[in-house]
Amino acid sequence: MFPKPRADLVPNTAAYEDEPLVKATGFREYDARWLFGPEINLLGVQALGLGLGTYIHELGQSRIVVGHDFRSYSSGIKNALILGLLSAGCEAHDIGLALSPTAYFAQFDLDIPCVAMVTASHNENGWTGVKMGAQRPLTFGPDEMARLKTIVLDGQFVERDGGKLIRVAGEAERYVADVATRARVQRPLKVIAACGNGTAGVFAPEALRRMGVAEVIGMDAELDYSFPKYNPNPEDAAMLHAMAQAVREHGADLAFGFDGDGDRCGVVDDEGQEIFADKIGLMLARDLAPLHPGATFVVDVKSTGLFATDPILAAHGCKVIYWKTGHSHMKRKSVETGALAGFEKSGHFFFNPPLGRGYDCGLTAAAAVLAMLDRNPGLKLSDMRKALPVAYTSLTMSPRCDDEKKYGVVAEVVKEYEALFAAGGSILGRRITEVITVNGVRVHLEDGSWVLVRASSNKPEVVVVVESTRSEDDMRALFREEVKPRLGDRVGQYNQEI
Repeated sequence: MFPKPRADLVPNTAAYEDEPLVKATGFREYDARWLFGPEINLLGVQALGLGLGTYIHELGQSRIVVGHDFRSYSSGIKNALILGLLSAGCEAHDIGLALSPTAYFAQFDLDIPCVAMVTASHNENGWTGVKMGAQRPLTFGPDEMARLKTIVLDGQFVERDGGKLIRVAGEAERYVADVATRARVQRPLKVIAACGNGTAGVFAPEALRRMGVAEVIGMDAELDYSFPKYNPNPEDAAMLHAMAQAVREHGADLAFGFDGDGDRCGVVDDEGQEIFADKIGLMLARDLAPLHPGATFVVDVKSTGLFATDPILAAHGCKVIYWKTGHSHMKRKSVETGALAGFEKSGHFFFNPPLGRGYDCGLTAAAAVLAMLDRNPGLKLSDMRKALPVAYTSLTMSPRCDDEKKYGVVAEVVKEYEALFAAGGSILGRRITEVITVNGVRVHLEDGSWVLVRASSNKPEVVVVVESTRSEDDMRALFREEVKPRLGDRVGQYNQEI
């Protein structure tokens, strides 16, 4: 019988080699993330696989797609996860080195309901994790993660005979061929494919070429799991600035940036302007609205308020729903509402049929942008950006806050803003008109500006975003004079500030 995991083991001891270590904090709202070594060991990963296999059997399933991203330790972690799945009597289909959307695609391509993708996404080296699902194209949400956590930490494993490993050849090639059909570019374009030395470097440049892009320039497309320049995260300033510089140096029409597991996409336009994914989503929604009148779009609470007031969307009867941040939350809401697309400010894009299969895929998002440009041959991406109503949106800023404390801190801030709203209060001279608490707290002001404070779902951080309808200086003031002082010493150092 497989032993119940412990949380008190430390590396470089005999017990660490013989017993599973699994820290409870690794079970997040919609996936799992641990520091490999101090928070989970290989036997702990095996326990996770056994627990996952036990759970999917509860759901009436046993076949599962498994893949891994490019980290020095990901292959070993995947093999440990597979050992646990086999012990649970599962049939594991190993697709090898993959992007997360490759694994999601494989669920459809191989007709397999479940998935377990070993990835730390854009997290720094040392992190590992698993994105899981048992009902394509959805991934686990809070309820599923809570049940999995209980099974693993309480040792409620059910070991079964009949486990089987099938190594699947050619899945990555089939994924690239499939995603390349999402765009057929006719106009001559020069595109930067920025990969941050992450897994996307193997797949993204070739996929863009097959979409018909005349010239694709790979930037940091060579695999290097030390990430020598910056983490592959197109929401971070370092990667966006490098993309902007590359656009200017090469005279490119745009740059796409892909995160560590390829399910997110960042964009820089022909003028070297970094465009956050929510604004790209608004451009896409405006372009798609005449083709799909009455369409629903789902956007996360970190996204611009311009969706709610856009005249083009309103003219074509489109509906906009603001929802919880997180790829699993957004994916599920997009499917449940029959939305044409979902847009998340972090760069997750969700396209349902006929534009996609519902899962988040950075290359499908890139194809959507290319198709938009092809439908508007007289316009550059910068022209489309300039056509948007003006709003000044901050970077996503994340002060350190321990996992054990972050939800409590956010709950305190929610109560403070609710009380301020109830008292008819204001922020920087503007009356509060609405307080949305579906995911942390988003506070709307009478001029359309807003501030957001929420807990990160996958890191020990709080997340802060602000948007001003007035100016960049006002955007900074909303952060520096309102949100940062309100959080105060309840949080630690910020990863970046405006």
